[in-house]
Amino acid sequence: MAKLTVPRVMTVLIAALLLAYAFAMAPKIMAEGRKEAPTDRVAAAGPRAVATAEPGSSPGPDRKIFPPAGKTFIGVMTHEGPHDFTAVDRFTVAAKHQPQVMLFGSGWASDTFDRTPFDRINDRGMLPMLGWEPWDYRLGEAAIKQGLPTREVDRLRNEQTQYRLSHIARGDFDSYLRSWAEGIKSLGYPVAIRFAHEMNGYWYPWCELVNGNRPGDYVKAWRHVHDLFRAAGATNVTWVWSPNNIWDDSLPKLSTFYPGDAYVDWVGISGYYTTVFTPDYRPFNVIFDRIIKEIRAFSGKPLVITETGASDAYGRKAEWITQTFRLLPRYKDIIGVIWFEVNKEVDWRIVSSPAVAKAFAKGVADPRYQVTWSPDMLLRTKLED
Repeated sequence: MAKLTVPRVMTVLIAALLLAYAFAMAPKIMAEGRKEAPTDRVAAAGPRAVATAEPGSSPGPDRKIFPPAGKTFIGVMTHEGPHDFTAVDRFTVAAKHQPQVMLFGSGWASDTFDRTPFDRINDRGMLPMLGWEPWDYRLGEAAIKQGLPTREVDRLRNEQTQYRLSHIARGDFDSYLRSWAEGIKSLGYPVAIRFAHEMNGYWYPWCELVNGNRPGDYVKAWRHVHDLFRAAGATNVTWVWSPNNIWDDSLPKLSTFYPGDAYVDWVGISGYYTTVFTPDYRPFNVIFDRIIKEIRAFSGKPLVITETGASDAYGRKAEWITQTFRLLPRYKDIIGVIWFEVNKEVDWRIVSSPAVAKAFAKGVADPRYQVTWSPDMLLRTKLED
């Protein structure tokens, strides 16, 4: 047996004290480690959580998506917009259906930011969609009232050099853009912006085919506007890229105007059943299938028919509407349809006759279109798997 000495006794006592300390402090150290770990994970996951959040709101665990999977919203556009809801009320009564989205236009030359139109739409239970137009639309309207020839009207509408796309992209309108970005940010609820629509046409000064614009200018202008809003923190915007339907094989491919999926949330399409250019009856699929196929070659973003309507020159408007609502369920990627409730060139409105109103009301009565919008919802920016 080893003989106990003073040094050995001291060694044993020190070891015992160290062991006791270890047992006493280990639980505390482990507990603090557990408290720190979630904080580190949140910090690491933070940027990803923000990046994958739906535009229009901050991330949240229980936020509902608009529109829900398998649903399609119904929207409306009227001549007076949010300044007078008489036409919206008549549409709602005729359709026996409350629209969930309202599209209205605003021209850069005449309008400064005013939250009133947005709030009026929001207060009526509809998502505001701003058709934001970089031009002075009053020039064309004045020319029409003066009875000027069509060529002169077109020139005054299209050749507005101040609003060339290159001028937007180089920053000429940045102060104006920032005022709108800050204003829309302050709303505190989602807004859709349909910026410079029908860019593949020739009837607006932002179309690449007119006004001294060059190939690629549209994409540069779009990205500039989009990036400025992002820099201002206006993340409550859903960006709607909206070409006109294809009518001429000689036109550039739509992909040349597309800013990219990183800059677009919804893809919109303008398309009508009209007898102005041809007497042929063209159902919904004949009008839209070609452009949808072309869009799907470069983008998988949700589709919205941002403008549609039907003429009744041959008495087939009600038939067209009935057939359209039968065909729409085939298009799983169409999340919304906005009706052009305006009497312009021809009467596109559903209130144009009792038969037309009845056909529309029957179509939207389907459960597919029973959707409610509220400002605390997140807007769907990707299709469900």
